[in-house]
Amino acid sequence: MAPRFLPIVQILLLACLGLILIPAGAHFFELTNKMALAPADYMITQRIYAGWAWFGLPIFLGMALLAVHAALVQQNKPAMWLSLASVLLIAITQTIFWSYTNPMNELTQNWTITPTDVEQARRQWEYSHAVNAVITFAAFITGGLAVIAASRAPAETARRG
Repeated sequence: MAPRFLPIVQILLLACLGLILIPAGAHFFELTNKMALAPADYMITQRIYAGWAWFGLPIFLGMALLAVHAALVQQNKPAMWLSLASVLLIAITQTIFWSYTNPMNELTQNWTITPTDVEQARRQWEYSHAVNAVITFAAFITGGLAVIAASRAPAETARRG
């Protein structure tokens, strides 16, 4: 039997996943237009991201809530594994961010200094965000499926599979 606070955990984890999907989707859908900008215009446009570091909060809270969800629904193996898969997907996005995206932020001092090879820097920054958007979407879907799977009784889950 799941704890009474499971629905609260589920609502909060879905809210966090939804919040992290917002900037990921924005980065994905702006890529084509931003890559077409002249370097000077690109540098000006990059200033719109000031303050976006706050999106780190729902990322790490979402990962924690998914891990808690996995522990709370461990009797329901599909729900548990889907929760853990979502955590893993978000962890992969963080690995990509810290390995490919953030080094460009540091190189450009958060896009206040034009790098020597601006084309390479923006390709790395934009494409790493685009890859992360796809993975974040997969994490959102996987986390949602975990919540749906958790609504099925463990005995019912065991009978079916």
